This record gives sequence, structure tokens and C-alpha cells, in this order.
Amino acid sequence: MPQSEYEDAADLHIYAAHAHTAAAAAHHRGDHEAAEELSSKAQDYSTAASEKTLEIAKQVQVLMRA
Repeated sequence: MPQSEYEDAADLHIYAAHAHTAAAAAHHRGDHEAAEELSSKAQDYSTAASEKTLEIAKQVQVLMRA
């Protein structure tokens, strides 16, 4: 069953949060290479989540004007 756009956006935000947490843990362990990779992944998820959220917000605004 396909997820709604809202669930997709929420999942991306959750993935970003987990990746940020994992990056912080790797940095704390001294594994800076992994921390950098995870930080990059977190940024990718954050950007995708933001874009998806803005897309949904625009759709809601259009619906509210109708």
C-alpha cells in the first residue's frame, strides 16, 4: 500500500534525525570519516524532507484558496 505524501515527508525527517544522531555518535567515538559520511547523508535527507514539506504546503495553500 503506497504511503501518503505526509508519511513520506515524515519518514524523511525521521531518517535525517537518525542520520544526525549516528553522525554525532561516530564523531564522539573518533570515527570522523564515518561521521562525515553520515552527516552528508543526514543533509541529503534533510534537504529532501524540506523539499517534500514545502511541496505539500503549496498544495494545501492551493486547496485552501479554492
